[in-house]
Amino acid sequence: MQAKKRYLLVSVGVALLFLVYQWALQIADLEQQQQQFERRQFPQYPDYHHQYQSPPRPRHWPELTQLLGPYLEGGEQEEDSPRVHHQHSSPRERRSIRDNLYKNKRCRMVTCFDFARCQPDFGVYIYPLQRGDEISATYRKILSSIEESRFHTTDPLKACLFILAVDTLDRDRLSAQYVQNVRARIQNLPTWNDGRNHLIFNLYSGTWPDYTDDLGFEVGQAMLAKASADVANFRPNFDISIPLFSKDHPLKAGGTDPMVAHTAPSSRRYLLVFKGKRYLTGIGSETRNALYHIHNGDDIILLTTCKHGKDWEKHKDSRCDRDNEEYSKFDYQELLHNSTFCLVPRGRRLGSFRFLEALQAACVPVILSNGWELPFSEVIDWRKAAIVGDERLLLQVPSVTRSVGRDRILVLRQQTQFLWDAYFSSVAKIVLTTLEIIRDRVDWHVSRNRLMWNSLPGGLYALPQYSTDPAHFPFYYASLGKSPLPQFTAVIHSVSPLQSHMSPVVKLIIAVAKSKFCAQIVVLWNSDKPLPPRNKWPSTSVPLTVIQGQSKTMSSRFSPHDVILTDAVLSLDEDSVLSTNEVDFAFIVWQSFPERIVGYPARSHYWDSARSCWGYTSKWTNDYSMVLTGAAFYHRYYHYLFSHYVPASLLAMVDRMVNCEDILMNFLVSAVSKQAPIKVTQKKQYKETMMAQGSKASRWADPDHFAQRQTCMNAFSRWLGFMPLLHSQMRLDPLLFRDQVSILRKKYRDIERL
Repeated sequence: MQAKKRYLLVSVGVALLFLVYQWALQIADLEQQQQQFERRQFPQYPDYHHQYQSPPRPRHWPELTQLLGPYLEGGEQEEDSPRVHHQHSSPRERRSIRDNLYKNKRCRMVTCFDFARCQPDFGVYIYPLQRGDEISATYRKILSSIEESRFHTTDPLKACLFILAVDTLDRDRLSAQYVQNVRARIQNLPTWNDGRNHLIFNLYSGTWPDYTDDLGFEVGQAMLAKASADVANFRPNFDISIPLFSKDHPLKAGGTDPMVAHTAPSSRRYLLVFKGKRYLTGIGSETRNALYHIHNGDDIILLTTCKHGKDWEKHKDSRCDRDNEEYSKFDYQELLHNSTFCLVPRGRRLGSFRFLEALQAACVPVILSNGWELPFSEVIDWRKAAIVGDERLLLQVPSVTRSVGRDRILVLRQQTQFLWDAYFSSVAKIVLTTLEIIRDRVDWHVSRNRLMWNSLPGGLYALPQYSTDPAHFPFYYASLGKSPLPQFTAVIHSVSPLQSHMSPVVKLIIAVAKSKFCAQIVVLWNSDKPLPPRNKWPSTSVPLTVIQGQSKTMSSRFSPHDVILTDAVLSLDEDSVLSTNEVDFAFIVWQSFPERIVGYPARSHYWDSARSCWGYTSKWTNDYSMVLTGAAFYHRYYHYLFSHYVPASLLAMVDRMVNCEDILMNFLVSAVSKQAPIKVTQKKQYKETMMAQGSKASRWADPDHFAQRQTCMNAFSRWLGFMPLLHSQMRLDPLLFRDQVSILRKKYRDIERL
């Protein structure tokens, strides 16, 4: 009997050990899937492999930059656990809050996200507002940004991601913007499913005195796009850290602040500045209360005031009056735009408005907020734009900032401007960046690498669905040491019937085919007449392909046809008049500027102050801001971007007017490149002039033509939120052009005779 009992106990023990072993195998398998999902990135670019790697746990706060390394020695390198000292709550209370909020603490994309919902498209659905729902102006901006994006869908069955109509931005119970009964309202949503495939936006969590991460409801398996994200509660590669922005942050914006358009000289009048509130007690008071220790009144200006709140006089200390007096002597904007570094200490919460203000002013942020998961840190390399310090090492900040060289300062400031313009200058860009990060996780095999996110023009303009190889994009050639292919494809937009062998389009094909750089000619047949037989087209030394237009719309001329294999595209109208020499010279110029439009017919825009709108002009001047695509070179990627990035409403507008497609392409390329197009050798005759004089049927002779183009320009600028077109007076001519020397010494001899 005793033997049987022992045998039974041994059997039960073995069974339990087997179950534990199987459970461990399942956990290991899940972790392996997560690692494969997060790490399989671009083997040809090893420097950028780790953008989706989960950091080692426990993870407390971002690593210090090399600048602060020498000051972290011995015991000072030990990390706090948790990331900051809470003065008003016990560890048990903080743990209870964290456990209630994050019951799905281990959520990752492979465990708490349904990828099947995201096929074939990445659709984003916003729940309809219910009767009596009130949302803040800021949340309205977020929802508007999604509604105007190319991801928005009104069909929940086609949605990959769901957005609440309930305003969850301000979860401070003492705030007037606090929304009651959020838990019950979201639990009743038909597709809530414990938050799976949902994204929740939040700017303020918790309340006085501790300002914890308490949202007042359980997020479940929903992803959080949260400001002031604490790494102790942040779920890597699942949640997204967003910046704290004010209610006045614009819905749309772009371009560079004229005050900081040029980041030279690298150093400014002040070395380090700060101006903000000082908290006398409570969380967030330690660092700001100690700033006076490094303020010298000369090149380090750190100003605080305790004059805020209703009862500030009851609690003021011995320094308050002196601080308040000095605080009023300096203008904050003047300090921002005249300082090399801007201190960004934590406030009541980890994030601060000072962060975005510093980026906007090209002032390098010096961040003192232990435990803050920096905005979009999953994709942005903040070491290239900021100095991340330790609140405990405040006294070392002056020596650290003084040790940064001028060249390094210039690089840091240039990166602040890039990041501000690319991801933070508007609510729309913050929201779109959030959605693009999630889309990269969903389609991880066609996602951007860190080079794309951290280099001009930024991740929003580099669509990985076109290619995951940066060498295929025109704006990365210089940084990668690459060059475009030395050939081009001519794409001729034809809308008129082919009358004879002497038709303008036939002459154009013959002239272009003679170019030694021409690889092929593609005719896009958008005429209502039947497609002419092959024997009606001229014989050429290069392949000639005629594509029957399916939609026969103006915007279809920029469709990314698979037949186009070269990097360079020569866009031509059927009645363009170009010689072979002109084609060759323009292509040679374009090879040096592959990210821009290079061509012949130029136009300009201007601000009409009387009508408070943008105007369009075709006057012949030395100033231009557009090169029309009737005779211009550009990179084929812009065909893909035009078709997949521009909103369908603008494409429909172009098709309805049968106008403005060339202006829209100029807007897009200038917005991406941040540079003006390039005009090559002046040509006194162009189709607009000739056709306006000789053909009443020409659209250029239509008196409404220019009015329509002005309407288009204002619609396009509203879409972007700024005017991307830049004026230029540069014109590139062949060497010895119009010089009084023998024609035999000139390479492009025919150009001068035109």
